[in-house]
Amino acid sequence: MQVDPRAATLWRIDGLLWLFLFYLPIIGGGSIAAASRFGPMAFIPAGLFLGLTFVHVLLWPGLTWANLRYEVREHDLLVEQGVLFRQRVSVPLRRIQHVATRQGPLERALGLSRVTVYTAAGLATDAWIPGLATPVADALRDQLARRSGDDGV
Repeated sequence: MQVDPRAATLWRIDGLLWLFLFYLPIIGGGSIAAASRFGPMAFIPAGLFLGLTFVHVLLWPGLTWANLRYEVREHDLLVEQGVLFRQRVSVPLRRIQHVATRQGPLERALGLSRVTVYTAAGLATDAWIPGLATPVADALRDQLARRSGDDGV
């Protein structure tokens, strides 16, 4: 199954926030400092970098969304993702320790959540599925918890 199309919008907004709140002030400030020493030509590399970053922020989320899929199969959860480098993660249902849903403020505003899956073998997240509509994420969390042997008691 593919994640919600609003996920690409979420990732674009996140990228634009990073661009305008982090990259632009740092690169802009550095360019102004460099321009005082090297002249207006110092703005050219900064402009190219910011322009390419802006294009990346607008295009890459759509590619990421198009290449992110998940499937709950008979014995495992399969998550496929990646634009340039493809990754397929298979988590056996019997190994799932617990499943959680998470939301940040932007996700909450768009009605999205992400599902994180943990196994007994690791302390970190073993698989995650971002960009799911919140009701879908809650249902997937409950389905994985039941199928992994957690009866909810």
